[in-house]
Amino acid sequence: MLDEKKVKQIVGEVLKQIDLQDRIKPGTIPVGVSGRHIHLAQEDLETLFGPGYKLKVMKDLSQPGQFAAEECVMLVGKKGVIEKCRILGPVRKATQIEISVTDSFALGIPAVVRDSGDTKGSPGLIVVGPKGAVNLKEGVIVAARHLHMHTREAEKFGLKDMDRISIKTSGPKAVVFCNVLVRVNDQFALDFHIDTDEANAGNVKTGDRVEIIA
Repeated sequence: MLDEKKVKQIVGEVLKQIDLQDRIKPGTIPVGVSGRHIHLAQEDLETLFGPGYKLKVMKDLSQPGQFAAEECVMLVGKKGVIEKCRILGPVRKATQIEISVTDSFALGIPAVVRDSGDTKGSPGLIVVGPKGAVNLKEGVIVAARHLHMHTREAEKFGLKDMDRISIKTSGPKAVVFCNVLVRVNDQFALDFHIDTDEANAGNVKTGDRVEIIA
């Protein structure tokens, strides 16, 4: 027999889960599908496009202040080449390339799944622009699936920065994405980011809605 203290603890946990499910309604999370792209440090941008070069905005992205640039670069791996890899701005402190597992096969480099910014010991390749090339020693990752949330939204959903959750899609090819990293910041907008391989597996496109299940 369970003692009274243990019973109260179990009941409390059940009530918290019920409360969480009440706050997390189905279809409340928008999807953003990310194709291969590169974030450039200013030094590398200038090597590729010339001294003092500034990126030209093609379109704004879902996250405030971020944009897809008009410029693209070529990625050269051990076995193959990807001719057009879109640059995303603004510039960052360190260059990072985000590809899919399928892209890794085409380039002939290992598919290393990492959280954004965690590039130490990851593969490298050669990046080619109109004015020069950068021999990147590391920085090529398959970005771990993640959910951006504003601080107010995280509070609403009962989540915090660096939580790991599961997200479910809908439709005839519905899938459950596990180990989704939650990123919370006052500058973020609500968006669930997956790459093209993951989107194709679940027949998901940008703008679709998904739900948190755990």
